[in-house]
Amino acid sequence: MKSKYSYIGIVFVILLFGIYVVRNYKHHIEPRDRVTQQQKEEEVNPSGLMYFEVNNVTRKMPDFVFTDQNNQTISNADYAGKVYVAEFFFTSCPSICPIMNQNMLKIEKVFGDRTDFGIASFTIDPTTDTPIKLKEYAERYGVTSLNWHFLTGDQDQLFEMANKGLNIFAGINPDVAGGFEHQGFFALVDKNGFLRSRKDTHGNPKIFYQGTEEAEVQMLIEDIQLLLEKE
Repeated sequence: MKSKYSYIGIVFVILLFGIYVVRNYKHHIEPRDRVTQQQKEEEVNPSGLMYFEVNNVTRKMPDFVFTDQNNQTISNADYAGKVYVAEFFFTSCPSICPIMNQNMLKIEKVFGDRTDFGIASFTIDPTTDTPIKLKEYAERYGVTSLNWHFLTGDQDQLFEMANKGLNIFAGINPDVAGGFEHQGFFALVDKNGFLRSRKDTHGNPKIFYQGTEEAEVQMLIEDIQLLLEKE
């Protein structure tokens, strides 16, 4: 009987030892696994900014070829290797465009001297907004960056890029002031031409930044910095 109790006691001690070992093993291994996974994610996406996917396809800035305020032909190739912000506007806009471009000036003041940063402002009223008109507009706003291009061209192509390429609404509406309407979004594009953004409160990509809101513009400045520093 005594040997039976001794056997049970030995089994109980071994069981306790096993539980202790397993618990300590998990304590030491799990954090290391989590760190390894985090390191892998940082290697793939060092800035932490999200990509925008539609039907499992990562969205890029649509290809374009337009003319800027200096009468130069500008395309995606001119922004290759640069982080840049894209917007749609028109020079006679009486509502949101002045606010948007005052906010864009804040971005230019932070990054305008960098050769790896740019801004692309696409007019949705190319009939009015000739290169000369765009030049006057840029000078009126005090734009100094050589990498901020105000772009004009074929209206159908501009609308297609806005509405289909980026899903930023732009259109003609004779019933509103200025005759055109559009969303006041800023799109963030990385050095490889992919659309990027931070997450919203639900963990989804914001996709675009509201160009009329100072808080959103500040978010955009922070995210531009991340792409320039980490990618």
